[in-house]
Amino acid sequence: MVDKTTGQFSFADALVTTRGGPDRLGKLASVVKWYRFEKVLRPVAREGLTGRPSYPVVIMFKALMLQQLYGLSDAELEEAIYDRLSFRRFCGLGLDEAVPDHTTLCRFRNRLVELKLLEKLFAELDRQLDAAGLILRRGTMLDATVIETQAARPPRDRGRGLNDGLADHEPKAGPETCIVVDPDAAFTRRKGRQGSSYGYKAHVGVDEGSGLIRRVITTPANVNDTVPADQLIVGDEARVLADSAYHTHQRERMLRERGIGCGLMKRPNKHHPVLKAAARRFNRAVSRKRAAVETTFATLKRRMGLNAIRYVGLAKASAQVLLAVMAFNMRRWVTIST
Repeated sequence: MVDKTTGQFSFADALVTTRGGPDRLGKLASVVKWYRFEKVLRPVAREGLTGRPSYPVVIMFKALMLQQLYGLSDAELEEAIYDRLSFRRFCGLGLDEAVPDHTTLCRFRNRLVELKLLEKLFAELDRQLDAAGLILRRGTMLDATVIETQAARPPRDRGRGLNDGLADHEPKAGPETCIVVDPDAAFTRRKGRQGSSYGYKAHVGVDEGSGLIRRVITTPANVNDTVPADQLIVGDEARVLADSAYHTHQRERMLRERGIGCGLMKRPNKHHPVLKAAARRFNRAVSRKRAAVETTFATLKRRMGLNAIRYVGLAKASAQVLLAVMAFNMRRWVTIST
């Protein structure tokens, strides 16, 4: 690959000191073995054998991690790297070096999706976390959260007009308005809330104790939590903790056959409409344990800005969520190691 020469800081770079306080990005840059990601990214690197010099793939990958850590759009990411010294240092760009523009960043992310490299990058990070002794395997906490898409809501049915089904506060479609509708997103109603949500659902399996996300699956928002649950179970954990939405007799048997403790909260049914006292005590105990998974979603949404899906289609939505989860695990790595 014909790469731009980057990462060689000048004398002026050395004179510029970072601001006081904890250097979380500097810590992150030091604990992660970035060269191992470079091996995974070789298929993208090989595409740059001809033409004008391109940015090293590790710099581009680091930029995508910054994007997810701070909830930035492609244009905002370009501006932030150009403007913030800490971002330049993290990526390995000197003060006099050009910054990848937003279209370059977008194309790089799309190539990761097309070449199916994101799953391999996530697996590599998981290996590094395990080698660092951060994955405890005491249990896996299952849960899911809805993430609305920024695409326009479609009509409720084909027989209605384009403006039908839109909330009062949403802009109406005029004769020259181009509305982008996501064909893969779906409607869902969240328990205890009025109205509906339109978008996707992120299903996660979180390591009990460390809070690291070991598995993640993105689906349309109308997919029931229990559908992808078995794929979130790694198999090496001591137990699985989840609310009653995940409880089935078949899953309970499967866990016992694999020697995994069953921490699925019980739920009433037509034969037993009222839970027994023992089942209620069991549910309270599980609820206290699995409550920690809510911190995961709070960090992703409130601190890292994963409030909306920016892109159209399940493949790109899954990529955004997976990149956010990788950034989240890196953030946890720094927190645990500090």
